[in-house]
Amino acid sequence: MSDHQSLLSNYSGRPLRIMEVCGTHTHEIFRLGIRSLLSKNIELISGPGCPVCVTPPGYIDSAVELALKHHAVIATFGDLIRVPGSEMSLAQARSLGAKLKTVYSPLDAVDFAADNPEKEVVFLAVGFETTTPSACIAVKRAAALGIKNFSLLTANKTMPQAYKALQGSADAFLYPGHVHAIIGTELCEELKNDYGVSGVVAGFTAEAVIKALGMIVEYAQSGEPFCDNAYTSVVKAGGNVAAQQLVNSMMEPCDCVWRGLGEIKGSGMKLKSQWSEFDAVAKFSLTPDDGKCNPICRCGEVLKGICKPCDCPLFGKVCTPINPVGACMVSGEGACSAFYQYGQ
Repeated sequence: MSDHQSLLSNYSGRPLRIMEVCGTHTHEIFRLGIRSLLSKNIELISGPGCPVCVTPPGYIDSAVELALKHHAVIATFGDLIRVPGSEMSLAQARSLGAKLKTVYSPLDAVDFAADNPEKEVVFLAVGFETTTPSACIAVKRAAALGIKNFSLLTANKTMPQAYKALQGSADAFLYPGHVHAIIGTELCEELKNDYGVSGVVAGFTAEAVIKALGMIVEYAQSGEPFCDNAYTSVVKAGGNVAAQQLVNSMMEPCDCVWRGLGEIKGSGMKLKSQWSEFDAVAKFSLTPDDGKCNPICRCGEVLKGICKPCDCPLFGKVCTPINPVGACMVSGEGACSAFYQYGQ
């Protein structure tokens, strides 16, 4: 047994709540059986780090409007197709004539638009810092090739403001390694020094997660705010400068609605005005709103770490992966799907 694993199993100090911000961490922790290694004084709670889960119903409503009213082909990753909007999901809109194209990258959507110049193609750009650069690359490719029938419906989000909005929800964050590979670790220092927010950047293997959790437990015993990087092979202080420069040259911050968290100032990214011909909101004169969530669904509280999926009255009964009521059950990174798949 490693030193960190022993510490996690035998810890008897004050109760600790650790939020695994990233949905990939949530699923890997379940899949690897890491929860079974933890002392009863360590509680893991899931956070909002699943881009599909935090996408508000109003965004889905806009995608449905593009498909049904403007007859655009909606190019998207598979998870988004079944996420509920205010009235319907894209899957339900398909039965009314919506045209959907499942793609594996935004460049696939550009290629599809090039091959089908008579069709308007809108890519649903949903994601955090890890996927936003690829959306920018797709726009640059379309511009270079003179493709006029391609655009983005953006719901790109950034984590810094979300971390601040979640201040106090946990004793420490398990920071997502892939996000910090892009943005670096300087933000972690800022959060510690200016806001008293603690956390450790973690990779995704069993060894990496156990190491990061062990470091959190070690640091937490001091009672002082802390931050560290347990993923030094990939995450550097300054992050990926080329990716940062690409995004900053094409996009700018905007206020953004997160499912469960509400509007977080400056937490979204939208195309700058010089790229507006590739912005679906501008191109089709959309007027997006927040939309309406199912009032019984507790996805919003799950995303804030207030409750566990099994606390929702719909979980495993009305709401299942076959019949998802909330986004957290739809996504392959969602907390509800992890609890359903692996058990409580």
